[in-house]
Order: sequence, then C-alpha cells, then structure tokens
Amino acid sequence: MNYLLMVETWVIVAIVLSLAEIIIPGGILLNLGIASILVALGIKFAILDTWVMVLTVWFIVATFLLFFLNFFTNKFFGGKQLIENTDEELDLFEKEVLVIENIGPGTKKGRVEFQGTTWSALGDGSEIKAGEHAKIICKENISLVVEQVSATGE
Repeated sequence: MNYLLMVETWVIVAIVLSLAEIIIPGGILLNLGIASILVALGIKFAILDTWVMVLTVWFIVATFLLFFLNFFTNKFFGGKQLIENTDEELDLFEKEVLVIENIGPGTKKGRVEFQGTTWSALGDGSEIKAGEHAKIICKENISLVVEQVSATGE
C-alpha cells in the first residue's frame, strides 16, 4: 500500500483520468483527476500520511467536486430545457379537420383528414357531410370524435 503514499502515483492517476475524459465525456473523470491532483499535493506537503487518510480524502474531494462542479456547470453552462405537453390527446382538442367521408347519422363512422393522414371519425349523432369542416372533441380508441363547425365560425 506504499504506492498510495507516492506523489507520482496520484499524478499518473490524474493524467490517466483526465485523458480518459476525452473518450468518455461528462466531467466525472475530470473531477476524479482534479481530486487526484489535490491528493498528490496533500502527500507532497505531508498533510496526508496514511493510505486510509489518502483514500478518504480522495473520495471526499471527488464527491464534493462532483456535486459542486455539476451545480456550477449546470447553472452557468446549462442548455435550455423545455418540457412540452406529454399528453397527445390534449394536442388534438379543438383542432379543425376536413370531413372526407360522411359521418353519421347516428353512430355511423366516417373519415376526416388530420395531420396529413385520414382518421376514422365519429360524430354526435347528427350528419356531417363530406367537404365540411369539423373540430375534434376527443379521441376514442383509434377514432376521433368530432362536431360540426358552425357556419358562423364559432
């Protein structure tokens, strides 16, 4: 365990970890390399004199650097984070569609054009003729439930 008390060991570990950061980016290996340099300095100035103390300091410093530098880099160099709507059905609500096959009367299914494709569609029981516009109320299984858009545009 005497090799853990040698400055050269920790400098080599720091160089290897820092170079490995090129292959495996993310900052963690660089943090471990910095911790190794700090341990090498502690050994050089006779602050760390047992292998238990050396390893303990290395783990503590590496953990501190991991959390501190992660916070620092995220605060000052973090990218934009945007969380969009994750419920697709909310994106459908109130969208206008073109009826391409009569819907209704009653529970008779028709077809509408939406997002570049055709969808099976159900109405509210009244008849919606092909060529008219409708708006989506909800989605039921793989069919859209639509209602006719009024002539006044409301």
